[in-house]
Amino acid sequence: MEKLVRFEKANGVATVTIDNPPMNVLSGQVTKELGEVFSTLAEDAEVIAIILTGAGERAFMAGADIKEFPQWLHMSKEELKAMNLQSHKVLNQIDEIAKPTIAMLNGITFGGGCELALTCDIRIAEEHAQVGLPEVKLGLFPGGGGTQRLPRLVGEAKAKELMFLGDPLTAQEAKEIGLVNQVVPTGEGMAVAQKMATKIARYSLEALSRIKKSVNEGMELEFNEAINLEADYFAGVFQTEDVREGVQAFIEKRKANFKHR
Repeated sequence: MEKLVRFEKANGVATVTIDNPPMNVLSGQVTKELGEVFSTLAEDAEVIAIILTGAGERAFMAGADIKEFPQWLHMSKEELKAMNLQSHKVLNQIDEIAKPTIAMLNGITFGGGCELALTCDIRIAEEHAQVGLPEVKLGLFPGGGGTQRLPRLVGEAKAKELMFLGDPLTAQEAKEIGLVNQVVPTGEGMAVAQKMATKIARYSLEALSRIKKSVNEGMELEFNEAINLEADYFAGVFQTEDVREGVQAFIEKRKANFKHR
């Protein structure tokens, strides 16, 4: 079976590409391969930052593979829930990987594609990209974490509006509500993402992973509990070799040479 998800790596950055033509839809095979790739990258000491994108210029990911839906109509509620939770395991795995992730949206980013992009830490959209959750138009609703991740990012009312109406946003509109971080000219998204990821990869993964964990875990806690969590991670980072190197490099007015330990 031909692989639908591939990755390459250079300079501490892994670039993961979904190649499921024509629109890179989120099929069962794509979901499975995403899980395998991110498991590999989580354990790869050479990889500090990760870019996720779609092949071609038409779509990051146009949503779930609707051709798979008819068989779901004959499944029991328990079977459907189990299948859905299995896909959530992969999405959560991407969300929780202890490395910075950047989604480069190079075209249509609908439904499951939008939900996949929401699992990444940063989203860069080319100006021709469209972003949305149109499931309601099929009598469905977002089942890949969209009802949970989108409100946490853009607020409850705006998230409900987008999901109730199902209409897409332009890249610029998505930026205005905080759904994407940057909008760049068509064809320049990968260069911008690579530049950002390469800069991030020069820093210590010991610090980067603690930033990510402090934010992700702290957002689910009461404020004082979150501050206590941050203090715990802050104390931990001072036990690493990299913090000693960073402080010494600053004193000696040179660039730090982090070893990610």
